[in-house]
Amino acid sequence: MTAPIWLEGYDEGVPATLEPYPERTLLDYLSDAARNWPDRPALLFKGSIISYRQLEDDSNAFAAALIATGVKRGDRVALCLPNCPQFIVAEFAAWKAGAIVSPFNPTYTDREMGEALRATGAETLVVLNRFYDKVKALQATTSVKRIVTTNIKEYLPFFLRIAYTFLKEKKEGDRISVREGDHRLTHLMRAFRRAPRPAGRVAPSDPSVILLSGGTTGTPKGVVGLHGGMVIAGLQLQAWLRPAMREWTDKIMLPLPLFHTYANTGVQSLAFINHNPIALIPNPREIRDLLNEIIDVRPTFIATIPTLLNGIMNHPMAREGKVDFSSIKLTFSGAAPLMAETKKRFEELTGGVIVEGYSLTEAQMAVIANPVLGKNKIGSVGMPLPDVHVRIVDAEDGRTSVPQGEVGEIVIKAPQLMQGYWQKPDETREMIRDNDRGERLLYTGDLGYLDEDGYIFIGARQDARRDGESVDRSAARMRCDWSRDEIVLPREARSLQGAGEVRVRAGAAEDPDWQSAAAGTAAAASAERGISRGNWRGALAVA
Repeated sequence: MTAPIWLEGYDEGVPATLEPYPERTLLDYLSDAARNWPDRPALLFKGSIISYRQLEDDSNAFAAALIATGVKRGDRVALCLPNCPQFIVAEFAAWKAGAIVSPFNPTYTDREMGEALRATGAETLVVLNRFYDKVKALQATTSVKRIVTTNIKEYLPFFLRIAYTFLKEKKEGDRISVREGDHRLTHLMRAFRRAPRPAGRVAPSDPSVILLSGGTTGTPKGVVGLHGGMVIAGLQLQAWLRPAMREWTDKIMLPLPLFHTYANTGVQSLAFINHNPIALIPNPREIRDLLNEIIDVRPTFIATIPTLLNGIMNHPMAREGKVDFSSIKLTFSGAAPLMAETKKRFEELTGGVIVEGYSLTEAQMAVIANPVLGKNKIGSVGMPLPDVHVRIVDAEDGRTSVPQGEVGEIVIKAPQLMQGYWQKPDETREMIRDNDRGERLLYTGDLGYLDEDGYIFIGARQDARRDGESVDRSAARMRCDWSRDEIVLPREARSLQGAGEVRVRAGAAEDPDWQSAAAGTAAAASAERGISRGNWRGALAVA
C-alpha cells in the first residue's frame, strides 16, 4: 500500500502511526499520577492548586456518593458547569461510577437546557448554584431525578473564598436554598470523604461522554465518545506537539469550555496524558481577569477562539504593555477560521506562528493540522495527524475518489470516531458508513481538496435536507456550538435556532473592558461568521 503523501510533511520524530494504542482510560492516567506524583499540580484555579492526589480523592468521594444516591453503570450524569475544578471532579467521579458524562452550556436558554437534558435522558445533574432555580423549573419536563449543586467558590483560595462570600456570592446568584431531595456537592463529598474508588473496571470500549452537536440538521444530537477514543486523541496530540511541548512543566490555560469537544476530548486528554497542569478559566469574557491569570500563571499554552485573541490583543492592558506574554509557546485557536490580520497582529505581539487545524465533534478530535515546526500553507488546515486518514470523494455518490486538487466531500477514517449519535441510529448511519473493507468512515459534509503535498483546504459545504427544505450545513451545525456567546452568528443559523440575534458578547454594553477590546474586534467578528456547528477549524500558534 502506498504511504499517504502527507507523511513527508510531518515534523521530525512524529510517527506515521501510534498503534497499538494502550488499553487505558484517563482514569488510569490520573490514578498513576496520584500514586507516583501525588503532590504535583493537576489543576490551577484562581490561585488554588489541586494536586493529582486531591483530584483522585475528591472524585473517589463523589463517585461513592453518586452510587449511594442511585447512579448505575451506563446512566448519564449531566454537567451544567463552567470551567472549574468541580467540572473535572464530577466528570471523573461519574466515570468511576460507570456513568456517562453529558455536559452542556450553562448559559443556554430554558428551551435549550430542556432540549439538552432530554437529548440524553440524564437522571442526575450537577449544576452551579446560580443556575439551580433555572434547571429546577425544567426538571418536570426531563428525566432528571437528582440534582447536586455546587458553589463556584468551593475551590477558591481561603481569603478569596471569604471575600467572594461577603462581596459577590449573593449578587452572582450563588447563595441559594436547596430543595428537599437535592444535594450540595460539599455535603456529599464530606460524607464519603474516605471512600475508596468504586469497584468495577471502566474499559476503553465503554462510553465516556455525550457531547451535543447539531450534526447536519441543526437538531441537538448527543455524540457518544468512548474512553479509548479520548486516550487516542490525547496521544495523537501529544505526538504532534512534542517538538514544542514538555511534560510536567508546561502549563495549559483553558478558557475554552469543557462541554465542547476541543477542550473536553482534546485539551483535557492531552493534559492528563502529558502531565500538564490545566489552568481553568470560568469566564473568558472577563478579559481583564484572563490577562491577570496570564500574568500570574505564566502559561505555556493557551486554547482560544479568534475573537478572544482579538479581545486579548485589543485590551488596554495588552496595548499598554502591562502583560508579559513571553511564557507562551503555543496558542490553540478554534471554532472559526483565523483572519490574516488577526494572525499578523498575534505574531507581532508574541513572535508566534499561526497553524490552522480542523476537526468535528463527531470525529472526537481526529485532527487535521499544520505541522508545528514544518511548512505552513496559507488557507490550508494542514494534514492528518498519525492514524487519521482522509479521502476526498465525489460529493454525489460518496464513494468515488476525486483526482488530487479537485473539490469533493472530506471523509475521515480514524480509530477514535464517535460511537454514534445517542439513540439515533438513522442519523448515525448518515454520518458513519462502512467501506468495502468494513472500515468505519465519517462523512463530514465539508467540501475541500487535497494538494500535491498532502495539505487539505476546506471549501464550501454540501446542502443538507431538513423537512424538505435545503439548508446549508454550515448554518445547520451552528445550532449547538459552544461559542454562541462569543461570535455573531450568520442570519441562516439564527433562523434555524429561532433565538433571534446573538451578539459577540452578551452584556457588552455594560462592560468597559470589553467595549475597549470590541472596538478592534467588531470587523474581525463579522468576518469570522460561518463557524460550523459541531466542528472547529482553528489555529495553533507556536513561539
